Amino acid sequence: MAQAPGGPHVMMRSVLAVGAHPDDIELGCGGALAAHRAAGDAVTMLVVTGGQNGPGATGGRRREAEAAARSLDCLLVWGSLVDCEVTAGAVTIALIERAITEAEADVVYVHAPDDSHQDHRAVAAATISAARHSRRILHYRSPSTTRFEPSLFVDISAHLDRKIAALSCHSSQVENSAMVDPEVVVASARHYGAQARVRYAEAFVPGRFVWDLAAPPHLTDLEIPSYARAAA
Repeated sequence: MAQAPGGPHVMMRSVLAVGAHPDDIELGCGGALAAHRAAGDAVTMLVVTGGQNGPGATGGRRREAEAAARSLDCLLVWGSLVDCEVTAGAVTIALIERAITEAEADVVYVHAPDDSHQDHRAVAAATISAARHSRRILHYRSPSTTRFEPSLFVDISAHLDRKIAALSCHSSQVENSAMVDPEVVVASARHYGAQARVRYAEAFVPGRFVWDLAAPPHLTDLEIPSYARAAA
């Protein structure tokens, strides 16, 4: 975790979001990624397949994903596996583990494991193995998720427009799939916002979440609260 440019005690996280297909990440956690970038965090998006079996040509889908990543100001990495042929085996685990290492990720977002799409299930299982040493693993919901009981929420009230803009880059999917309907995306964000007591939110199921409450390093006497100085 590096220091952000805003000050010596503001720590910057490194985030990796993993999705089986182009547009999965934007649907599941695009608002959270926009919030991370607004906070100064580094964000990498790993798309495991080229979406070869979805609507639209593979080359076009790649261009759409690149445009969406630019709109979110995130680094895009391609996994080059084949849509609908992903397994949770050694190849997929190594791919994701390499991305975690290269990004130095301390937060990992990935599909929820209970999902009707086999690629989503495989990517979730492979990520759990690849991120076995990671302290923060958060599962996001996809339209094909079958069971999802979130307990952690990210306020995206200030970032919903960026999520919608990123999804709009995937025009082949927006035009051909009701699952990427912007109205549905907004309704979902409002639903989870009501649960989180904010306007709009994205919801997550923690696979693991360690909340580091350690004091920032090198505090001066003026920066230490008075009650802490008195206790010392």
